[in-house]
Amino acid sequence: MRRFHLSAALLLFVGLALAGNAPSAAAQQPSASTFDFKSSYTRSSFYIPMRDGVRLFTTVYEPKDQSQKWPFIMTRTPYSIGPYAPGEFSQPRGIMLKMLQEGYILVSQDVRGRYYSEGEFEDIRPVTANPRAGKSSVDESTDTYDTIDWLVKSIPNNNGRVGIWGISYPGYYAAAAGVNSHPALRAISPQAPVSDWFIGDDDHHNGALYLLDFVRFFNGFGRERIDKTQVGNNYKPGAPMGIDNDAYKFYLDLGPLKNVDARYYHGEIKHWNDVSNHPNLDSFWKDRTLPDHLKGIKCAVMTVGGWYDAEDKYGPFADFAAINKFNPGIYNSLVVGPWPHGGWAGGDFGNFGDEQFGVKTGLWYRDNLFKPFFDFYLKDKGDYAKPKVTVFNTGSNQFWRFNEWPPADSSPLTLTLGANHTLTSAAAPAAAATEFDSYLSDPANPVPYIGKIQGGRRNEYLNDDQRFAATRSDVLTYQTEPLTEDTTIAGVIKADLQISTTGSDGDFIVKVIDVQPDGAPDAGLQRLVRAEVMRGRFRESFSNPKAITPGKVTKVAYSLNDVSHTFLKGHKIMVQVQSSWFPLVDRNPQTFVPNIYKADEKDFQKATIHIYHTSKIILPKLNHLPTPLPVEEQYLNK
Repeated sequence: MRRFHLSAALLLFVGLALAGNAPSAAAQQPSASTFDFKSSYTRSSFYIPMRDGVRLFTTVYEPKDQSQKWPFIMTRTPYSIGPYAPGEFSQPRGIMLKMLQEGYILVSQDVRGRYYSEGEFEDIRPVTANPRAGKSSVDESTDTYDTIDWLVKSIPNNNGRVGIWGISYPGYYAAAAGVNSHPALRAISPQAPVSDWFIGDDDHHNGALYLLDFVRFFNGFGRERIDKTQVGNNYKPGAPMGIDNDAYKFYLDLGPLKNVDARYYHGEIKHWNDVSNHPNLDSFWKDRTLPDHLKGIKCAVMTVGGWYDAEDKYGPFADFAAINKFNPGIYNSLVVGPWPHGGWAGGDFGNFGDEQFGVKTGLWYRDNLFKPFFDFYLKDKGDYAKPKVTVFNTGSNQFWRFNEWPPADSSPLTLTLGANHTLTSAAAPAAAATEFDSYLSDPANPVPYIGKIQGGRRNEYLNDDQRFAATRSDVLTYQTEPLTEDTTIAGVIKADLQISTTGSDGDFIVKVIDVQPDGAPDAGLQRLVRAEVMRGRFRESFSNPKAITPGKVTKVAYSLNDVSHTFLKGHKIMVQVQSSWFPLVDRNPQTFVPNIYKADEKDFQKATIHIYHTSKIILPKLNHLPTPLPVEEQYLNK
């Protein structure tokens, strides 16, 4: 949802004036064709009444061609649906342009309390209502239900079918639309949907604050209207923060998290107040955990995500699993490619950073999955194959299909973090229980998440070379011998650490890395495959944090995000372990305090960390490789 990067992809596609910076692929967007949107469509704007009387501002673009009835394709957003002036048109591009050329009614809506819509905005409004409940019971699903009901009854020449899609925060609204869905809603595509802000999306990962994006984003987005009696773009501007040149230095100089409010927010950011007053997984977060509420879905679903999504990599997998669990019998599919946040929406994406895929993955997805999905369910057009799971495997650079995710045909490959920094499948010897490697973790000198000075987040940190980290004394490195055969993993990576510390709290970051072989053009490059943080206090429960007993051997086990990757023959598998990842993740004081958001400078202490040689990483090794999907010549990189 990190609203900065993805909304611009939606802007390029649908022409919505969303806030933010475009992902790196935006410059590769195909230019609009000779199709003249304005001469082929009419634009109208409406205040659509909700069941409680609040009106939501909605723009509708209708084909002038009245020779047949058309379906709706809709997006709901908190980022503004401008332009607002009568007669002004947004400019659709890419695959959406193709769809509009063939005829769709395009609908965009400011969600409740944002820009030109009435009402009070709430971040990730809890799903509490039933679409047929009373007027006082409202949430995003009921707002969508009421909007659809109005559209199909009020907009002429529609075929009674609606599709909804969105990326990031709009992806959350697309998923929420399916809850107790309106009969006219036939297809939804939540893409990088916000799903769980405490466990894996945007705000936190396993209870650790994703600092780098959160603070600057909410300094603007989190502010309320200057005059709540008025609608429109009258939000109070945030104070300049001066992050752009060197984010590492800025956040280190900022000090404890409580200084965020003291220096910049001044009590004005409601979501920060909520987050800092709910440091543990309580009812506040559970009410906002969307997968627990994805019930009553009657429409087809295609959830989309990216292996290199720095913001909402967790959400697509959580939503897909929940929809499977709660809605048997519907068509529910998952698509994951080698994309950063929203990157699939625009550009070819034949590469990410310096990693080459050989396939124009974004273009292939849009032509072969996105458009056929909506054409099939909204127009009865085409012969959509209804694939269950389509993923791109990095390493082998192939699209694969599975009947489920994670794939059933896999076995755990357990690798032990052994003596002499080895990573081996051999069982740990008895002596390993008392043997360990150590590092000194210093909150005043945290491990950077990238090896360069930069202001905003570097998306490519997710496949960056990790040699900059391997040289630090506070990062432990373990690696296998060169592989004698290709080794493919697909599913969830698990870390099982045995640790001790001189502190009473601490973070543990595990990184799984593909080491390029000698003789290769990039020999020795340590390409990050997957990484995740675990806040030590939450090792047993996210709801009831517990101090670590200093000096006591303690288990810290957790799951890293999903993956599909092949380590090629001759490569090595590497694991790095560290206790800071800054400023991507906020610093752990390493002394147990009730609430890190309220911690003082004195609470931040150095700690000596031991990683015992009984620690393991468990990889989901695929037993049999599926047949790669054919990729036509026009999708190959030339």
